[in-house]
Amino acid sequence: MAEIETAIFGLRRVKLLQGLTDVALERVARVCSWRRFDAGKAVITRSSTSRDLFIVVSGRVRVTVYTASGKQVTFRDLAEGETVGEIAAVDGGPRSVDVVAITEVLVAVMTPADLNALLREEASVAEQFTRHLVQLIRLLTETVIELSTLGVVNRIHAELLRLAYETGAEPDGSCLVSPAPRHADIAARVSTTREQVTREISVLAKRGLLVKHPEGMLVTDVNALDHMVERASREA
Repeated sequence: MAEIETAIFGLRRVKLLQGLTDVALERVARVCSWRRFDAGKAVITRSSTSRDLFIVVSGRVRVTVYTASGKQVTFRDLAEGETVGEIAAVDGGPRSVDVVAITEVLVAVMTPADLNALLREEASVAEQFTRHLVQLIRLLTETVIELSTLGVVNRIHAELLRLAYETGAEPDGSCLVSPAPRHADIAARVSTTREQVTREISVLAKRGLLVKHPEGMLVTDVNALDHMVERASREA
């Protein structure tokens, strides 16, 4: 009973399952298999034959792919409450990304059959799932547009702005991104080199827009960074 109660507590934080009663959450907990992954371990690989939905109950994972030449392209990082593997779970097709644990991770794994049953039985979950898939489409569309139209410097600015918005700005317009993103990780997201990211962050630091902080990276003026990205988008 204690294990089920712990599982229900973890599932309450999952966006897809918001609004479900404890009874419904218990049903979800019982149909899922539960797995732990150490930091650096593969959670999903593109070569996997699994088509299950993975629910991140605790920890953080990175959604990424490696090109034929070995170059890493990172799409996004996911924290507790997020899901991954939705596309294969819906259409039964092959995995399109690799997912790696950034920290120790606990995931609840749901089969496509159990996911479909949940969507049929719980209208609120079906609505949340539809909204989530639409948001994924918007995110991928924005990424394609940025990679196709913006220069490297502007793509770096856009990624820093995205990180700031995910964290949330303070009343004074500043934002502390914690922990500070690794330059190599930013480079993987915007398809450039770590050296280019380091140079541009140094430029922004000299302009006073970025400041080193004991707990991460401080964006001193999110609005100014937003205006820079918006101007570049208009001119693209």
